[in-house]
Amino acid sequence: MSLGAFKPSTRLPAPLMTTGIGSLPHTQLELAMQQSLSVDIPYLPQLPRKDPAELMIPQALEGLPGVSIDPDGGSIIALSTWEKGAREFDEKLDKAFESGRLSGFEPTAASTSAWRPFLWEVEQRKLPIAKAQLTGPITARWAAKLDDGRPVAALPKLDKQIFRLALARSTAMARAIRERGARPLFFLDEPSLYLLDRRHNPQHAVVFEELRIVILALQKEGAMVGAHCCGNADWSPVLKLGLNVLSIDARLSLGALLATADTFWSFVDGGGHLALGIVPTNLNSSFDVGGLVQAALALIKAHASQGDRQVAQLLGQSLLTPACGLALRTIPDCEQVFEDLQSAQRTLRTALGDLKV
Repeated sequence: MSLGAFKPSTRLPAPLMTTGIGSLPHTQLELAMQQSLSVDIPYLPQLPRKDPAELMIPQALEGLPGVSIDPDGGSIIALSTWEKGAREFDEKLDKAFESGRLSGFEPTAASTSAWRPFLWEVEQRKLPIAKAQLTGPITARWAAKLDDGRPVAALPKLDKQIFRLALARSTAMARAIRERGARPLFFLDEPSLYLLDRRHNPQHAVVFEELRIVILALQKEGAMVGAHCCGNADWSPVLKLGLNVLSIDARLSLGALLATADTFWSFVDGGGHLALGIVPTNLNSSFDVGGLVQAALALIKAHASQGDRQVAQLLGQSLLTPACGLALRTIPDCEQVFEDLQSAQRTLRTALGDLKV
């Protein structure tokens, strides 16, 4: 099927389906795969405890000349090594984009041990939809540093190269899932969105437009595209990026998101979905999942000027996830999070069925 003939659906198969954000605490691939396949929308597991190369920034920058992992799990780029390899890497990117053959930028087993097994499961199980994720271009560039301490932005050529790498890798991943017969649900992990403010920094407006380019490229591959931000952000411009899904920590951000009022409801009316991170994942968090669900419902109802119809529309276009990745939790914690997620799903589906619409 040619890309031009492919018309992706922008709707999920059912309301309030469960999926995961990405990282898991497992060190055994088989157990991680079992966990990631147990939700409604199976997702690609990332296993940084198994290997630091699976941390979000090193994973995204795999293959970039001179990149290495720093002690905090970020990435350091050796300037002299990058300068020696930059031209050849640009040529590799140029050739891939010109030919349309991007498979060489798919993750390798060194950075994403689950990638090939996940694709095999997608194909063998004939999954209708499958989720993958990658650190987005904003966070990938802002989190990496040069070995002399300067930010990536100090070298515009390097900054652009990392953007192009993010574009190539995310597109290659979405295409690989689609070629296995599933509709890709692809999340760009962008915690750095909370730093953006277009009103006071003109450069941030450029960054938003570059993110929009990646979103459009993924949608051309047939993907439903989401952005995950577990911090609070200036949500109005994010809602206007053309995303299919916005993934948030519900306890932290749902109120601020709903406070954008007409901007948020325009996103929903246009078919936008909310990935509601309803179960907290931060360490030392004490909570009652039933109470969190009821608080989220009350918040939505308080901001739904059109009453039950609007509440039903939003819930009908929502996913349920943990609030963030689970790499820092224990395996029993992880199992409990997904049990809580199923409990939240039952409660919210009952609430959806009780609405008078």
